[in-house]
Amino acid sequence: MPLQQYGVLKARPVERRPATSEDAHYHILAAAAQGRYRLAVSVKSQLAPSELQYSIAPRFQHAITAPLERLAAGWHPLPARPGGLALDYVRAGMVDFAAMTSLPFDAPGPDNDLNEKIDGYVQRAIADPAAWLFAFGEPWGPERRPDKLFGFTPRRGLHNLHMNQGNVGRFIEDDGVWQDGGLLFCFPDSPQWAAIFLKFQSQAIDTDGVTGHALPRKPGEPAE
Repeated sequence: MPLQQYGVLKARPVERRPATSEDAHYHILAAAAQGRYRLAVSVKSQLAPSELQYSIAPRFQHAITAPLERLAAGWHPLPARPGGLALDYVRAGMVDFAAMTSLPFDAPGPDNDLNEKIDGYVQRAIADPAAWLFAFGEPWGPERRPDKLFGFTPRRGLHNLHMNQGNVGRFIEDDGVWQDGGLLFCFPDSPQWAAIFLKFQSQAIDTDGVTGHALPRKPGEPAE
């Protein structure tokens, strides 16, 4: 069963909170037409191995950037099908799996963990009043109580901001095609687009074109 809802949020990032040993998510507070959202970006897996794989395209070029830039600020539901703005790591030709690297969410030293890789672009976007963040994923809320991290009301947000197919275990129910998550940044004054794509090491990249489920490996085929 795919995600219950899927779409893209065009918003201004205004604050952030990196992941900790108690919370395996990098949180972004973003402001949009409907109000504020908390974006919970997974940077550590509940399943072994815990390190996520990431790909950053610092000069991202793709046919979806022009229509994305024309969107009004706010939440936009997207149909999970090709030919639109929906992301699919396997089928859209925008992710190089061979170039994906595994990183811990936190590590001593500069620019060597997922917190820092994401934080560089988020802080740049916060400091640039012309910049926009496009977050692809599944929405939740609104709920009539303050957000647990940033305190805004009503609380709402996005999660599943990573690849959402080829899962294992209980996460198989989230599988689907054309419903992958991701973070895209637009810096109009540069001009520059940048993209961050994330997947769990347990996720397969050879998936069914209808269900998004992992396809069985052929005899003798190495694990990904």
